Amino acid sequence: SKGNITIELYRHAAPNTVGNFISLARGEKEFTDADGKPAKRPYYDGLIFHRVIPNFMIQGGDIKGNGTGGPGYQFADEINAKALGLDKMKVATSPMAMQEVQQVARNEVFKKLNIKSQADLNAKMKEAEAMFAAEQAKWKDKSLEELYTARGVTYTPNLESESNTKGSLSMANAGPNTNGSQFFISVADNTYLDGKHTVFGRVIAGLDVAEQITQVDRDQQDRPKTPVKMTKVTILEN
Repeated sequence: SKGNITIELYRHAAPNTVGNFISLARGEKEFTDADGKPAKRPYYDGLIFHRVIPNFMIQGGDIKGNGTGGPGYQFADEINAKALGLDKMKVATSPMAMQEVQQVARNEVFKKLNIKSQADLNAKMKEAEAMFAAEQAKWKDKSLEELYTARGVTYTPNLESESNTKGSLSMANAGPNTNGSQFFISVADNTYLDGKHTVFGRVIAGLDVAEQITQVDRDQQDRPKTPVKMTKVTILEN
C-alpha cells in the first residue's frame, strides 16, 4: 500500500524456502486460516506488515497480524554456515554471540548439577556460579558455527547461503527450524543474524519503499498505527 517492492528469489540459497513462499503466494498450498480452519488462496494478499523498525527491518506474513500467526506448519532452516564464514568467526568477536553463550553455559551448568527448580539453584548457587564462569570461558575461542549448533541450529552443506545484509529477504522464526510464512526485509546490514535466519531473496527495486514503511507511526509493539498492507504478491518467472 506504500508502493512496489520487487524481489529476486534465491533458489540457489534456499530452494525449499523459496518453493514454500511461491506456493503460498500463488494459493497452491493449503494453510490454517486465522479462524483455525483450512484454507487455500493467495496467502499473502492483504496481510499487513505487523512489525516495522527503523534502521532494522519490516516484518510480515502473519495471517493473524499480531506476530503469533503462521500457516499451521513449520519447516527446517536452509543455511550453510561455512558459506557464510561462520566456521571461521570467533565467538569472542561478537557481542551478540556472547549473550547467547550465557544461555548455553547456563543450560550446561543446570544439566551437570541437575538443577530443575529455583530451590535446586538456591542450594547450589556458589557451585553453579563458579561453573558458569568456567563454561562461558570455554566458548571464547570457538566458532559461531559451533555456538549456534549448540543452540540447536542444524546446517545444510552445499547451499550457496546469502548474508542478512541491507535489502535481503529472510525468514522470521521463533528458533531453529520453526519457519512458516513470516519473513522480514532488512533495511540495514543485519549480519549478526547470519546463521540463524534463512536468506531466500533480495530486493532489486523498491528498497526505498521498505525504508519508508519503517518511518510510519508505530505503537509500543512496533506495529504501524495505520495498517501497511501487501495489497498483492505476484510471482514472475524468468
